[in-house]
Amino acid sequence: MTDYPELRFGAGLADQPERWPVTSSETVHETGRVISVRRDAIEPPGGEPFVRDVVVHPGAVGVVALDENNRMLLVRQYRHPVGYKLLEAPAGLLDVQGEQYRLGGERELWEETATKAADWRILVDAFTSPGLTDEAVRIFLARDLSPADESFERLHEEADMETVWAPLIDVVGAVLAGHLQNPILVMGSLAAWTALNGPGFETLRPADSPWPAKDR
Repeated sequence: MTDYPELRFGAGLADQPERWPVTSSETVHETGRVISVRRDAIEPPGGEPFVRDVVVHPGAVGVVALDENNRMLLVRQYRHPVGYKLLEAPAGLLDVQGEQYRLGGERELWEETATKAADWRILVDAFTSPGLTDEAVRIFLARDLSPADESFERLHEEADMETVWAPLIDVVGAVLAGHLQNPILVMGSLAAWTALNGPGFETLRPADSPWPAKDR
């Protein structure tokens, strides 16, 4: 079969960075915790001005951790806003000033599962709700797993968090059946399954690749 460049995996598909002029901007709500709300007056090229409220968020990282049998390491955590205990991939906020993204993933994997990994790659970069918030997430693939030398003392929702091992194929099946709903788990497991059964994990981006959504 002839290898036509336009038919290669993902060829030619890309989001386009663009910023419309903002004539005024103010913080209308400050929680003092994770988020704030910013109100922007926007002037689109050739269009009518409008106002949008933006939930300002530090961003987050998630980790699809797979063992040698392609079992996925999950955590079960209570999530008050939705009233569920969700099965999730280890994940957390980028709330350590200046921390590299991969180190954030390593930290979350250790804090939530007392696990470390030797092989790190990037699965997915995503905006969680781009019509409402600037929150961006980066989901890593972590392999070559081993127990960490020490554990982390968990608090609040994480205090009774349990860990669960499940075959990746079962996680994907549960996602498609509507039984698993955490977005980082959904995106990460489907991406991992696609890479595993498609171009291969070796084609994934290196763990220290640029992240334009956050780097700018």
